[in-house]
Amino acid sequence: MTGFPKSPMKNHLMVGLNANGNIHIIVGTNSIAAGRCSQSLGAGARPILIGPDTSDVDFGLQRKINEGLVQWIKRDFEEQDLFCLGRDDVGGVVDAVFITDSASHPQSSKISELCRYSRIPVNAIDAPHLCTFTLLSTYTDGPLQIGVTTNGRGCRLAGRIRRAVVSSLPPNLGAACERLGAVRRSLNPMSVTIPGEWDDCTEQSQLLNRIKTGEDAKERQIRWLAQVCEYWPLNRLAAITDADIDAVMTPWSSSSLPTKRKCETEVEIIPVKTGRIILAGSGPGHPDLITHATYKAIQTADLVIADKLVPSSILNLIPCRTPVHIARKFPGNAAAAQKEIEMLAIDGVQSGKVVLRLKQGDPFVYGRGGEEVITFQRLGLGSRVTTIPGITSALGAPLLAGIPVTHRGAADQVLICTGTIQDGKSPIPPEYVPSRTVVYLMALHRIKDLVQDLVYGGTARERMIERDAGRTLWPLDTPCAVVERGSCPDQRVIRSTLEYITEAVDAVGSRPPGLLMLGATCHILGGRSTHPWVVEEGFQEFMAHDGCTWMRG
Repeated sequence: MTGFPKSPMKNHLMVGLNANGNIHIIVGTNSIAAGRCSQSLGAGARPILIGPDTSDVDFGLQRKINEGLVQWIKRDFEEQDLFCLGRDDVGGVVDAVFITDSASHPQSSKISELCRYSRIPVNAIDAPHLCTFTLLSTYTDGPLQIGVTTNGRGCRLAGRIRRAVVSSLPPNLGAACERLGAVRRSLNPMSVTIPGEWDDCTEQSQLLNRIKTGEDAKERQIRWLAQVCEYWPLNRLAAITDADIDAVMTPWSSSSLPTKRKCETEVEIIPVKTGRIILAGSGPGHPDLITHATYKAIQTADLVIADKLVPSSILNLIPCRTPVHIARKFPGNAAAAQKEIEMLAIDGVQSGKVVLRLKQGDPFVYGRGGEEVITFQRLGLGSRVTTIPGITSALGAPLLAGIPVTHRGAADQVLICTGTIQDGKSPIPPEYVPSRTVVYLMALHRIKDLVQDLVYGGTARERMIERDAGRTLWPLDTPCAVVERGSCPDQRVIRSTLEYITEAVDAVGSRPPGLLMLGATCHILGGRSTHPWVVEEGFQEFMAHDGCTWMRG
């Protein structure tokens, strides 16, 4: 947009203040003052109203005064009020001041100046230049609070945006926050082991999916709980029950699973009615990117067993009548969870159900789809298994991020790798080939070690082996990109080089699932930046016009 001067204002630091027991001065007796008193009381503070005696007092405010919730000092504001009406434990200094008179009122600018000089937070209605803090348009549901601000632009959009955000949320999300928070506190009562672990403003660590050795039961359960909060759809979280939590948090092993099946190496012919199993890929995440065959399977299945990475936008396509089981594949228990999935599918088929095994991406591209087919074949169910391909995120996500995996003159081959093999071990990294694009899946949780392996050959001993083997190491200035939640509304792309990508991920946090791309094509369309890394937020959806559909860039 041109023709308008760019605003010099900086965005505010959005914080949540613990105002419990604070003393707030509210200057004025109008309806705005009534609202400020309610907000102050709602935060556990004690509001003191200062203004001349008048009969024209807001009805709700007068009721709070009559009930003793609000103290009214019936006179004009005086400078000493700032230093004698506050709490004893801070020398009588008040905690905050709210000016509800207009900015043109003679005392408004004077009060603001006094507060600024004394470093007392001050808010003035319709006068951003007199404020050291502003109030947000808020929504509260128990412990859950959502705030929207336009940073004093006065465009009247904050309330509307808040309503739009809130209307998209499932009911009872606040109760879910309370329940899950109680579980978290019971597992680790504020004995912080990781910086930022209890902080709402920190992003997920890239270690979320890392397999750790030597974890005790509580550490493992804490990470499982984090996985539930990260991967379960919000509507499922909002309806979570104590039984759901027990099912997720109770440790289990292969011995706790049904034992009626024979050894995997033996073939047991299971009598089947008319049931069948469908292994289907749901694509990278956007519902428009699933195949028509997968959509039909979603609509007609009797039971859906979904991987935890299948996003809510896909799960929302499942009819309400259809039972859904989300795989409990958390770090350290993948084998037992896989057994559980297979048994649920087999039991469903035995009872004559159409079981949809829903996976993200393509079921045969690092989706363990082949392993599941072999298991069903050994049980005599091979003829009952149908596989439906999906767009693998290894190819779809780069395109949606504006990164071609092949490009004439830059990349004539593509290699898809995994960053983690069986039992959480690290695979042998590929050698550097200038004309190759490498796409790593399941690697962000160990990106630091991976970059070390690619660039330096790992440890001193490993470097000696690599030198003897003649593997070409990767240059530090190799273009790379991290693409997270491809095609989802919160898609994020981090463009950098191997020299800075680990630092970039540490700085902005992790937003799984994601992939790492290496090679010249990472910067082929957007060009190289002069900054160590660039972060691109959001996915622009698909647009339809004249019968055509494309991605809006």
